[in-house]
Amino acid sequence: MALIEIEGLYKSYNKLLALNNLNLSLEGGQIVGLLGPNGSGKTTLIKILNDLLKADRGSILIDGKNPSTETKEVVAYLPDRNSLPDYMKIKDLINMQADFFKDFDIEKANSMIEDLGINTNMRFKSLSKGMGEKVQLALVMSRKAKVYLLDEPIGGVDPAARDYILKTIISNYNPESVVIISTHLISEIESVLDDVIFIKNGEIVLHKSPDLIREEYAKGVDELFREVFKC
Repeated sequence: MALIEIEGLYKSYNKLLALNNLNLSLEGGQIVGLLGPNGSGKTTLIKILNDLLKADRGSILIDGKNPSTETKEVVAYLPDRNSLPDYMKIKDLINMQADFFKDFDIEKANSMIEDLGINTNMRFKSLSKGMGEKVQLALVMSRKAKVYLLDEPIGGVDPAARDYILKTIISNYNPESVVIISTHLISEIESVLDDVIFIKNGEIVLHKSPDLIREEYAKGVDELFREVFKC
């Protein structure tokens, strides 16, 4: 059974259509690139999957259940901007995540933070932007979730931080889960993707594996993306 099953999904903001009859089925064991320019519907879709927004119409199943407090137990979400209380110490953020999520692995979180060379007595607000991004990701990837929703995890950080973030994702996600990475920085993540979704004006215009893209179009994901979206 697919971990994510979406049929006929619509969402609008003040009559502006953000998602238009979107259909999607995703199974576990893969890293999926949700690719499109700004305003294409990526963040709206991710927020609906995380039960932060409600669809106007359509059906969504995550591990066989409708988005709800129940599905939050199997969905790990990294928003496109900091959502952590920045006055808290890192060790308190770790404990808070452990209180919220049954699948949170404290030992893994502490190990990942230690690898970053961060003292857990530091307050989150004292971290640089890049280091803050890494800590947020470490907390998300310390969960044994079935679905990981990562909204622009490499946006706004330097290339070294991007490499660390991608390595962290590959090394720490549950191998039976699905990881959805939303981004417009295609060349940075192309090598880690098992599946590719192009979204444009709230519609999926392509859904294929990188191998099929190279076979059918004789070009890579980034090159095809630039062609489809005229970048």
